Amino acid sequence: MPEKAPSFSIKNWSQDDQPREKLRDKGRSALSDAELVAIIIGSGSRNESALDLCKRILASVDNNLNQLGKLSIKQLMDFKGIGEAKAISIAAAMELGRRRRGEDALECKNITSSASVFELMQPIIGELPHEEFWIIYLNNANKVIQKQQLSKGGITGTLVDVRLVLKNALEFGAVGLILAHNHPSGTLKPSEADKHITQKLKKAGESLDIKVLDHLIVTEKAYFSFADDNLL
Repeated sequence: MPEKAPSFSIKNWSQDDQPREKLRDKGRSALSDAELVAIIIGSGSRNESALDLCKRILASVDNNLNQLGKLSIKQLMDFKGIGEAKAISIAAAMELGRRRRGEDALECKNITSSASVFELMQPIIGELPHEEFWIIYLNNANKVIQKQQLSKGGITGTLVDVRLVLKNALEFGAVGLILAHNHPSGTLKPSEADKHITQKLKKAGESLDIKVLDHLIVTEKAYFSFADDNLL
């Protein structure tokens, strides 16, 4: 009679080693990244436990959660044992983590430097595969009142609605603006379009005593500041 194949189900592990029970009994910080992702997907396959599957996925991105968050649904489904539902669950968890970082940055801090703008905007646009342009509205204490996306998909082909930006600034009671956009290529050199938009918004705001205080180009790990480089 053939031997029964061993079960790779987490249910058959020692209770101390089961991720859910480990989180309950020892706290979130006691779990590895792979164990946390294993909780998200819930189960592995017939030949591989959820934990081993997650270790394999993380190894493919050098155990970097930022890189894991960039994988598309299709790329996640390329791993044997990851169907659409599990791929969507991972993507949703990564997006929640990204949004939490953004909210932590917004909680508030006044904007005191270009570095504080980078902390605010990097979680929002720093890892995107496409370009987005945002406006940050500030009060007279340099505290963020509101931040809004102005355009998506690139600057050169997008008409900038300066009137809308200034209308919003007046409605919010803003006295300062900070512009921010990302360069998915990773380059920190401002383009002519970047410079043109900066000057266009700066001149438009001057008549209403609304100042453009800075313009940041944001990438995954670094930024370029127009103000720091005396380009304003």
